[in-house]
Amino acid sequence: MRPPVAPPGWSRWLVPPAALSVHLSIGQAYAWSVFKPPLESALDLSGTQSALPFQLGIVMLGLSAAFGGTYVERNGPRWAMSVALVCFSSGFLLAALGAATRQYWLIVLGYGFVGGIGLGIGYISPVSTLIKWFPDRPGMATGIAIMGFGGGALIASPWSARMLDAFGDDSSGIALAFLVHGLTYAVFMALGVLLVRVPRTEGAVVPGAPARLDGPQVSARQAVRTPQFWCLWVVLCMNVTAGIGILEKAAPMITDFFADTSTPVSASAAAGFVALLSAANMAGRIGWSSASDLVGRKNVYRLYLGAGALMYLLIARFGDESKPLFVVCALVILSFYGGGFATVPAYLKDLFGTYQVGAIHGRLLTAWSLAGVLGPLIVNWVADRQEEAGKHGPGLYGASLTIMIGLLVVGFVANELIRPVSARHHVSAPKELSDDEAADSADAADSSGAGDAEPAAK
Repeated sequence: MRPPVAPPGWSRWLVPPAALSVHLSIGQAYAWSVFKPPLESALDLSGTQSALPFQLGIVMLGLSAAFGGTYVERNGPRWAMSVALVCFSSGFLLAALGAATRQYWLIVLGYGFVGGIGLGIGYISPVSTLIKWFPDRPGMATGIAIMGFGGGALIASPWSARMLDAFGDDSSGIALAFLVHGLTYAVFMALGVLLVRVPRTEGAVVPGAPARLDGPQVSARQAVRTPQFWCLWVVLCMNVTAGIGILEKAAPMITDFFADTSTPVSASAAAGFVALLSAANMAGRIGWSSASDLVGRKNVYRLYLGAGALMYLLIARFGDESKPLFVVCALVILSFYGGGFATVPAYLKDLFGTYQVGAIHGRLLTAWSLAGVLGPLIVNWVADRQEEAGKHGPGLYGASLTIMIGLLVVGFVANELIRPVSARHHVSAPKELSDDEAADSADAADSSGAGDAEPAAK
């Protein structure tokens, strides 16, 4: 399953479409809410139960990325994309069987567990390869691919809704929709498997590809022993918690904020607001990550976390007084949420080099697993408690918005603590690697066509 090495003259701009074919597919995860009401009605589920496949999928995304990152580096992007294809599509097929037989545990197992593994492996599959192809613009390159994950729901949401309208929203209709998803995404992701190439690093070098591993290089095993990794873990966790909290509760939140005003928000307008947030999420992934190539990774995270806290403060203090203010602040927060995902691979590359950046990225995504549970839990739990206390409207969210501001401040401080990695953690020569790391290095070199390239000496 070794990916073919790019021939002389191969355009590096063919690699981002290969990554996009995978990320646009697995980005369907953000459209899971389309299936929630039909499942609740057809299988007599509660809202908490219908959310379980999505929650498990996000947890498995982080765990599979963490534990599979080294294998992605070792076996290359074609292997990783193939594993993602099989797991993600198989997850839909198992979910289809579960819906057809009315066995909800099969839907959870298929979409949440098996499909979640495909999410994690697919998410990190192109990262290392893109950074190697675009050493001059790593933020832009990873932003293009990861933009697809944020934008996948823009395609999947209306497509899924139309299928449910055509097939019916009973258990058999849901099963048929899952089946079509699984087969279609398998074909689409196969395009990425076939198209992906790794850069040549010997002989005639393809433009844009590095001739060797320049700058500090840190192995994945050593990276998790550095304070820089854990500071960045906190940064990502706080940024994602703040963003996903408002994303998961977006429609009821804007409805509640303006329920007691002269201009309440209708259900259709709330749905349009959710679509706008998805667009901001997607635009932030390419826009802010590209900007990070110009202003630097630490500076752009200062913007995400500092300005994000300000946006939450404005919503908490004045959100119910002005719809435009509420909408603009929410759009900015979601653009920072998407930008944080897209910028972090380039931040890792700056700190730890390209040597095992895919594996390091996988380990960092455990922050997403925690944030994916923590963000919605904070907003929903606080809203439930405030409602029990007799509050309504904006009063349901004041405490949770304050918590989000505090979390972003914590992330801001963690970002300020990040410094260059100490030279004692650098890989200086193959002989200094442990047996496992040496094997990983050799395999990774084979998969990239750089068998005789060595990390730069330090």
